[in-house]
Amino acid sequence: MTGSERTVGEQPELVSLIEGEPLLMSGRLVLRRLEQADADALRELTDDPLVYRYLPTFLYEKQDPDLSHVLDGLYGECLRESVILGIFCEGTFAGLMELYGYRPELRKISVGYRLLTRFWGKGIATEALQLAVRYLYEEAGIEIITASTMVENRASANVLRKNGFTLVVSGIGEDWGYEEPTISDKWIR
Repeated sequence: MTGSERTVGEQPELVSLIEGEPLLMSGRLVLRRLEQADADALRELTDDPLVYRYLPTFLYEKQDPDLSHVLDGLYGECLRESVILGIFCEGTFAGLMELYGYRPELRKISVGYRLLTRFWGKGIATEALQLAVRYLYEEAGIEIITASTMVENRASANVLRKNGFTLVVSGIGEDWGYEEPTISDKWIR
């Protein structure tokens, strides 16, 4: 769905944020729905502890070791809470972009991303977030975009800064699924 296809004044529904194939494109990136054919690439991501060291424990793709089941649920049961898109760099799976915490009455959503380690430091997260931000503001009717990072995740903080996010709260304890509260920063754009 594009902005021109929405009825004037209509609030976008979470499911509408992923309609269309591919959803978002740049010169080298495509952000799109994951398919069963992407299971092996997704397994490489979910099996890498470095990727998930700064992320919550309850992410959808980590809840079931059967990634076929995960992929089946991404655009069904998972849509109630989040939209997860694959980030593909020049046709190769590079990671995930997540849109979550959708609040239609506020026109607000949160974003997150995670990349395979071999794609770190190449500007892919920055470019993928730029695509998502542009789409959310220009086509999905979103007015507020937020993000959270662990305080020690400097790389993710830099990606957010490069995309115009402002740090609004630093060092707040949150439940990210660990035994102790996770000390995190809150960002807004």
